[in-house]
Amino acid sequence: MTPDSDPIRITRGQGGQVEVDGTLDAFAGDILRRAGFLFQPSLRGHWVRLPFDLGHNWENEHASWAADMLAAARYPVHLAPDLRTTSPGHNAPSGPRAPAMTAQAPPAGRRARR
Repeated sequence: MTPDSDPIRITRGQGGQVEVDGTLDAFAGDILRRAGFLFQPSLRGHWVRLPFDLGHNWENEHASWAADMLAAARYPVHLAPDLRTTSPGHNAPSGPRAPAMTAQAPPAGRRARR
């Protein structure tokens, strides 16, 4: 994608569904699939949307996540303001974090195996 190309638009349609419009290459399609979007065949190509009836919060989280991932991959993206779950530039938590593991010396009296 080039910087002057049309943005990928993630919006809530008239029927309440969250859908994607714009030109998508294979990598952008993979990002959207990873975020939970479905690709349904239609007369105009593919209808890219989130599953129905999973609640507005779930839809907003996945739409925001998709927009953040697309932007991180340097795609021009427009997310409808009613779908944004966090303020721009603020990273949403990705889940519980495990404590960092650091290399430690073996206990006293034991030698490290080689």
